[in-house]
Amino acid sequence: MKYKIEKNTVQETLIIPLYAGKVCTELYPNIYQDETAVRLINEIDYDFSEAEKNSRSLMQRFGVLEVAMRQNDLAWEVRDYLKTHPKAAVVNLGCGLDSTGRSCDNGSCKIYNLDFPDVIAVRNELLPADEREKNIPCDLNDTEWLEKIDASGGAIFFASGVFYYFLTKQVKALVQAMANAFPGGVLVFDAANRIAVKMIAKTWLKSAKIKDVGAYFAVSDAKDELSLWDSRLKVTSRGYMLGYNDLRDPSVGRFFRFLAKVGDKMMKMQIVKIAFRNK
Repeated sequence: MKYKIEKNTVQETLIIPLYAGKVCTELYPNIYQDETAVRLINEIDYDFSEAEKNSRSLMQRFGVLEVAMRQNDLAWEVRDYLKTHPKAAVVNLGCGLDSTGRSCDNGSCKIYNLDFPDVIAVRNELLPADEREKNIPCDLNDTEWLEKIDASGGAIFFASGVFYYFLTKQVKALVQAMANAFPGGVLVFDAANRIAVKMIAKTWLKSAKIKDVGAYFAVSDAKDELSLWDSRLKVTSRGYMLGYNDLRDPSVGRFFRFLAKVGDKMMKMQIVKIAFRNK
């Protein structure tokens, strides 16, 4: 029996990145593979007709390429950390129905998936936790969740498309709390400059009746701007469209490579890496 998701519900917001993962897999198979997304889409009772119609437009195809590159980049950072910390905690902040933790599983790490309780309820139905995996319902801004992470073997945290919806002061407070709790750990996430964030927030800010766009998290020069938050932070960044992959695959045309360059250079679309120095 398929899991039914109604339109105009919080659960529906989980469909967008999941469907993007499926389309990425179909359009860019040499670059990105998300078999979990493909499987889950087939197990969900939902009217995908509108999403299917829109998915083949030019900008939608570039949009799902963005999703593919972002997820690949974050997964690369997780796997790189696990090379030196094989028993680390791998923590997906704002996980939705994303399976990056599982795709990076080396057989000995511990996987944690964190999101709001209503999201975790859906995840428990569709992606119940495996061995060495926990689905934790929480509000990321309520830092009680920090105590539930076993970081005895190290910890790498990643957030995909999450911090655009946080106030800058919330991201700063969370990063400082993590620096206190997880010395030697690493946080990686995607970010962009103020121009890009305004474009991303165009619809949801209006519906939420939010006027002060400038209060929401955006960054241009991650090292210079975020290092000021705390002396224990070692901050680096790379463009997330071309910083990890040159996109020379035949499935990606010259125009999309041009847009990717614009995204990295002008919109400062980037993967930010923050290493928490030991106390």
